[in-house]
Amino acid sequence: MSYVEVPGAKVPIRMWADPSTVEGGAMQQLQNVATLPWIKGLAVMPDVHYGKGATVGSVIAMQGAVCPAAVGVDIGCGMSAVKTSLTADDLPGDLSRLRSKIEQAIPVGRGLHREAVDPKRLYQFPTAGWDDFWSRFDGVADAVKFRRERAGQQMGTLGQGNHFAEVCIDMQGSVWLMLHSGSRNIGKELAEYHIGEAQKLSHNKGLIDRDLAVFVSDTPQMAAYRNDLFWAQEYAKYNRAVMMALFQEVLRREFRKARVAFESVISCHHNYVAEERYEGMDLLVTRKGAIRAGSGEFGIIPGSMGTGSYIVKGLGNVASFNSASHGAGRKMSRSAAKRHFSTQDLEERTRGVECRKDSGVVDEIPGAYKPIEKVIEQQRDLVEVVAKLKQVVCVKG
Repeated sequence: MSYVEVPGAKVPIRMWADPSTVEGGAMQQLQNVATLPWIKGLAVMPDVHYGKGATVGSVIAMQGAVCPAAVGVDIGCGMSAVKTSLTADDLPGDLSRLRSKIEQAIPVGRGLHREAVDPKRLYQFPTAGWDDFWSRFDGVADAVKFRRERAGQQMGTLGQGNHFAEVCIDMQGSVWLMLHSGSRNIGKELAEYHIGEAQKLSHNKGLIDRDLAVFVSDTPQMAAYRNDLFWAQEYAKYNRAVMMALFQEVLRREFRKARVAFESVISCHHNYVAEERYEGMDLLVTRKGAIRAGSGEFGIIPGSMGTGSYIVKGLGNVASFNSASHGAGRKMSRSAAKRHFSTQDLEERTRGVECRKDSGVVDEIPGAYKPIEKVIEQQRDLVEVVAKLKQVVCVKG
């Protein structure tokens, strides 16, 4: 579908979702964003749903300003995926051992490695820039109290909630690895600190929603936020790269005889800020629950556990600021899902997937998410499908 344009105070709201199906709270958030003095464009993805300040599934383009709450508290959260030389026939009938080995290699939730992972010990891991990245740590948000040791030990770990590591099979029978995580506790602390700092600034006092507080260009506060933001986005990228290397090592050990080979890793943020140019303007584009989908660029749009995911290629639609959805999108809150579904429901809807099926992940049941096939169909002018994947092993954070 092409987008539907809904009137907004400063800019029209371009929606790749059916406006009649968007919850009232999310629609009000979109209208609030459209009142910001600095806004130059607003695009809404088909997986849109209510968030804090700004909706999840929105692309906000502003000139000379950025809203930290519109990035979210998991700065740089995103996806990585890689196609392997294995096929479905190479996998054992019982996948519980493989799941266990993945869980041993990649800590989940609030977990961390006992010792920070040494990237030089990871097979063919690109270490260029690694030392420089960590040397910049002391310049990151001096007012935030966290330990360098914890940030190091959480590098290469999954977050909580909807974060995951999966073994998937595409329609041709090839095995893929896929994972979803972000900047962990360090990103959360940085985000919360800067959201609080933005809310103190005088130019934000008259905003319709205090959670939409922004930093503006050429100020010390903006400089500090940009420094910490881009560092945290880099942390998230490294985090996924380390996890993927650990994930690949599990497969090399478990399928030693097959001599597993891997294609190039696809990686994309979906909670982040980028400097981009549109209609002759240099803009700060915030994607909160959206991926960049420039012409020919690969992206990943996951469904829920038990459904499937898509590898896509961007079509470069400038109306969406070269963006596409980041997943299926929730249609039910976590608390509502826990009230509505049981562990028996979870077992039924994840049949055939080696994964947790306990009460701790009931809120991640497929029924709590929008149908991924419909989400893909609504953005045919944003991306083309390259591969459809179905998970057979899912490790949840």
